Amino acid sequence: SIIFLLFLFSRPGFHLSGTVTEPAMQSEPETVCNVAISFDRCKITSVTCSCGNKDIFYCAHVVALSLYRIRKPDQVKLHLPISETLFQMNRDQLQKFVQYLITVHHTEVLPTAQKLADEILSQNSEINQVHGAPDPTAGASIDDENCWHLDEEQVQEQVKIFLSQGGYHGSGKQLNLLFAKVREMLKMRDSNGARMLTLITEQFMADPRLALWRQQGTAMTDKYRQLWDELGALWMCIVLNPHCKLEQKASWLKQLKKWNSVDVCPWEDGNHGNELPNLTNALPQGENANQDSSNRPHRTVFTRAIEACDLHWQDSHLQHIISSNLYTNYCYHDDTENSLFDSHGWPLWHEHVPTACARVDALRSHGYPREALRLAIAIVNTLRRQQQKQLEMFRAQKKELLHKGVTSITNLEGLVGHPLDPIGTLFSSLMEACRVDDESFHGFSDFMENMGQCKSLEYQHLPAHKFLEEGESYLTLAVEVALIGLGQQRIMPDGLYAQEKVCRNEEQLISKLQEIELDDTLVKIFRKQAVFLLEAGPYSGLGEVIHRESVPMHTFAKYLFTSLLPHDAELAYKTALRAMRLLVMESMAPSGDMSRPHHIASVVPNRYPRWFTLSHIESQQCELASTMLTAAKGDVRRLETVLQSIQKNIHSSSHIFKLAQDAFKIATLMESLPDITLLKVSLELGLQVMRMTLSTLNWRRREMVRWLVTCATEVGMF
Repeated sequence: SIIFLLFLFSRPGFHLSGTVTEPAMQSEPETVCNVAISFDRCKITSVTCSCGNKDIFYCAHVVALSLYRIRKPDQVKLHLPISETLFQMNRDQLQKFVQYLITVHHTEVLPTAQKLADEILSQNSEINQVHGAPDPTAGASIDDENCWHLDEEQVQEQVKIFLSQGGYHGSGKQLNLLFAKVREMLKMRDSNGARMLTLITEQFMADPRLALWRQQGTAMTDKYRQLWDELGALWMCIVLNPHCKLEQKASWLKQLKKWNSVDVCPWEDGNHGNELPNLTNALPQGENANQDSSNRPHRTVFTRAIEACDLHWQDSHLQHIISSNLYTNYCYHDDTENSLFDSHGWPLWHEHVPTACARVDALRSHGYPREALRLAIAIVNTLRRQQQKQLEMFRAQKKELLHKGVTSITNLEGLVGHPLDPIGTLFSSLMEACRVDDESFHGFSDFMENMGQCKSLEYQHLPAHKFLEEGESYLTLAVEVALIGLGQQRIMPDGLYAQEKVCRNEEQLISKLQEIELDDTLVKIFRKQAVFLLEAGPYSGLGEVIHRESVPMHTFAKYLFTSLLPHDAELAYKTALRAMRLLVMESMAPSGDMSRPHHIASVVPNRYPRWFTLSHIESQQCELASTMLTAAKGDVRRLETVLQSIQKNIHSSSHIFKLAQDAFKIATLMESLPDITLLKVSLELGLQVMRMTLSTLNWRRREMVRWLVTCATEVGMF
């Protein structure tokens, strides 16, 4: 749709000018645009176009002119720098040149020409104190900074407009596209990435809603909070650039501290709640583990990036991990907790896991995918080794812990729902290796493309990478690290946003796992992790003894149950039944004879106020129970076990009534005879609801009574 008429003058290294004609459309006349582009050392350093379009990105005319120069270099007339041409002219030619130039552009340049003429004729003017004159067509000095052209004013204006629209729908999508553009620039190692993120951040910090929300004590919208999360994550990537200069990092640190000190700077948990110790510390260890949360410093969305400015890449072990495919030490047999190698001789990396994963994200973001993958594998191997150590530790103290019946929390912040999304980073890095088919991974990837589907890829035992067990692949490693993260016992965080983020990240990760078709190799991984989760005590969210305020495992257990059921039904039920617990509710239930759970009061007093997502958690618990009831149809023993679990662990009469109705529907499907056992389960649950609501005024009680009569009739009691 673009036609080129005439190129006025150009210089292959410094300046390109031309006219671009956009043909007439049905509703638009033909337009002719004058375009000028300056470039230096393979970068476009400035652009101008008479079209007047204002946007963050180059207009179509600038792109068209650039492509024309690239594709048809012979069609572009070359010229010497204008200073060289002027040097060859005599006085009459110079006067004619200047006068013609002024005549052609008299409305634009005449005032400037007159001003310059006055200064040149004045002996004491500043212009006469400098030898020579500038030449925009001659290019910059080799010592001058050069970077891609970025219209800073337009970046600021666009972000301001998007924010003024509330960050909803289209504007939120546009802001996410800007963040994606920053990541793209970082990957291309374009120095404008940090500049653009700085401009975006300044507009976010200037958003007038921040002060308003602070004054009113109102929480941000969820979508807006997610934008701030991405902003903080991007600054982590910026400051962790493994090849940035110290002065650059010092400049970023100064700017981050300035934003961090502003009163309206958003807090990391989104609720101005209690914070955690420094990210470079292993959280469960040391005196900080029991530190009074009210005395901890508040953590903003920039705190982790500020702390990351103290991190470096000079550690020799780290450098060996990321630079070599064959870095092993088979003679290293030290089995201490902080050993640099495991029993296979493969390298380990003992750094606070979220921090280590932030390094992986930074390597990927800055265009170092192979290095990122090597570090990711070392981290996963370290996590697997820690799992084994934790299992051994629990077995050594199992009798004592089970006797106490209580345990302390082992993780103050979980890997799933963490602001740095460590499990998501590892999972994405490993899954990318499954799909890679480009030159950047040539000679490194152990995968061969097959039908374009990651689940169909066949692992090739090439010598390029040795840090995997026999029969393992990047795909199996990705699945295993996801299961490790999801099954980790961790404390329920403070604040509504932080708790919602735990739920959201868990569901997102499970959704990605569900896209993978389980084969025999992956089923072995599921079995291995399910057994560990059941046996690992307080290190697992499915251990025999867990802390009262641990994040419940209902959503994860439902996925495990459906995945394992066709392959190992006994393990599937054992896992799901263990996950049915909701200890935070049990701790507040009235004391009494717990051997008869159907006598629990209908309303648990003083529902725990810190658990903002409790209603969602209870609904997920109900979904897990319903899934087990459906699967157990026709199996008397398992139905009885599931019924007992429901009666013991579910404290909401509405959810028990829903399960009673679900059981009734499943038992009376039209294509088969009614399942009497399941009908009896339905009736028993219905009767429990009636007992639970004896002392409460429930507007649905009549409906429950009618339903109960119907159910009893089906069973044959009437």
